[in-house]
Amino acid sequence: MARLAARQFAWSLAAAWGLAGGAGVLSAQESDCGDRASLRIRIVDDDGSAPVPNAVVVVRWTETERARRPVREVVGADGRLVLCAPRDATQATLWSEYGNFSSEETVVVIVAGMSHDITLMQRSGRIRTGRLMGHVRDAITDDPVVAATVSVPDRLRVAETDRRGRFVLSGVPVGMQELNVRHIGYAPLSYVLQVSPGLTTDVEIGMVPAPVEMEPIVATVTRSRRLEVKGFYERRHWSELVGTGTFYTAEDIDRRRPVEISHMIADESGIRLQCNARRTDCRLVNTRYSSGVAGACSLSFYVDGLPTRGIPLDDVVRPNEIAGIEIYKGLSSGPAEFPPSRCGLVAVWTK
Repeated sequence: MARLAARQFAWSLAAAWGLAGGAGVLSAQESDCGDRASLRIRIVDDDGSAPVPNAVVVVRWTETERARRPVREVVGADGRLVLCAPRDATQATLWSEYGNFSSEETVVVIVAGMSHDITLMQRSGRIRTGRLMGHVRDAITDDPVVAATVSVPDRLRVAETDRRGRFVLSGVPVGMQELNVRHIGYAPLSYVLQVSPGLTTDVEIGMVPAPVEMEPIVATVTRSRRLEVKGFYERRHWSELVGTGTFYTAEDIDRRRPVEISHMIADESGIRLQCNARRTDCRLVNTRYSSGVAGACSLSFYVDGLPTRGIPLDDVVRPNEIAGIEIYKGLSSGPAEFPPSRCGLVAVWTK
């Protein structure tokens, strides 16, 4: 009962934090991005007749000179948003999300100094398509395979991997689909997988050079819709590129089977569970900044975006209730979705 009360108290605390940006954000009335391109985005319902306020726009910048964190921004009450593109971006893939629904993806070729008008239609009825997103690598060298074609049968649009071997294929009909991957110098690959309505399926593909006698390597996993909407996978993607945080999914937690989730977090390098002599007060601390119990540098904790306000994490959520965990160990590594924390922070998302 005490645990339930503590959880209800933590979740009842009001807090709202801004969403992460990767480019300049202007109001719907502004459009001056100087010599940069601007994206004038409008979100409408599936009839195209009414704006959808407070929808989230997700933008992936592609073909840039360096890896850039995807943008997640909320549109205004008029369903509009203006973004200034990075100077080195040549293409953008974007879609909108609202609750459990999303729009189709749109790919825009960016021209410097131009204003690009984009309308995204938010689907509210039965979802009949899903999305495939993944990496294509050489199965022997593990190098990315660039310009490989990725498709499913009976579709006119074909995705092509970028210079990091990544691809996105949206609007794929739900159900069992045959994924085809082709590239000169590699054995052609065909793989049957399940596409779930409205969800993204991550695909890791290892292509085999044509003269080599071995089976291709394919691994798939369907993303949690809740974590995708909350930006968990976008932040994990960015972290893998620059090394800013540690991420665990429900599957990772099931494999570890911790009695308390604090025990699993304490296994991270630089973090440990520090208790007083009677073990009546235990806290997760960043050992880099801590000196004894009195000088402990305690991590900040958030559950579903809300701060726990000093309530022990183990009293708020159980391991089997968690969909994902994000761990950041320093002031500079934390995401923009949460206030800066010198000691680091832990963000927990429930199922």
